Amino acid sequence: MPLSLRQLEIFEKIAATGSVTKAGEELLLTQSAVSMALSQLEQVSATPLFERSGRRLLLSDSGRLLLKDAREILSAVKRVEQQLQGDSGPLVGEVLVGGSTTIGNYLLPALLGTFARQHPKTRVQLRVGNTQQVAEWLDAGSLDVAFVEGPCHRRGLVAVHWRDDELVVVTGPEHPWARKKKITSGLLALAPWIMREKGSGTREIFENAMERSGINYTIALEFGHTEAIKNGVAAGLGVSCLSRLAVHRELEHGRLIEVKTPLDLRRSLALLRRRESRCTALLKAFLDVSGGRWEA
Repeated sequence: MPLSLRQLEIFEKIAATGSVTKAGEELLLTQSAVSMALSQLEQVSATPLFERSGRRLLLSDSGRLLLKDAREILSAVKRVEQQLQGDSGPLVGEVLVGGSTTIGNYLLPALLGTFARQHPKTRVQLRVGNTQQVAEWLDAGSLDVAFVEGPCHRRGLVAVHWRDDELVVVTGPEHPWARKKKITSGLLALAPWIMREKGSGTREIFENAMERSGINYTIALEFGHTEAIKNGVAAGLGVSCLSRLAVHRELEHGRLIEVKTPLDLRRSLALLRRRESRCTALLKAFLDVSGGRWEA
């Protein structure tokens, strides 16, 4: 039985969600239609494509191999559709966008809303993770473009400057630092720091700044989400270093206090793309809204 693009699309969505039910919801198909497509695909395969773990479907080694090819095929078909469409009529299609945590939570949602209003026949999917995760997803073909706040270390990706940002050191309003004009390197070394996990762009910028200043420091707590860090700092559990984008509301309302330090915490936010990828009409329209550039 020949394979169909629809079967590959359903397979990719099951792999992404780990569930026949969720895949059906996202594709607007019944659970039985999704199950039938998967069954037909597995009849062609010499080995199972998924392993069942409770209610969740996990890719087998054969499934992971097929997923890579399936995403490349679906991506190529999408490019052909966009190229054939050219400049005639409204844009249609789907853009897969990745954002590292700060950007994905505090910058991209408004931009995606603007894009959706300007191009109502398009769809944008946003996937948020730390900088390292987002770069991996883009490199694997799961995203069309990504926006990150930390350095990119993957050879297959190109980083283009998007906009500037700054990290700030913050404390709770009752912390002794809140009454000081400037914090010395010695005090920075003694502080219990609450930071994001390894792989976070914010964490890497902070670590680089401390190392450049020759400051030995202690990470007392690691939280996987910026909101948890802000709540911990406000509660007096320690101090942190976060993007001004993430804490501007708390600073305005006095829930967090910015303290001056000798650290250079400026950074560049970047657009990431695959080295050999092309900018389609749909991606160009998205970049026009986001203010990004395809070429360095």
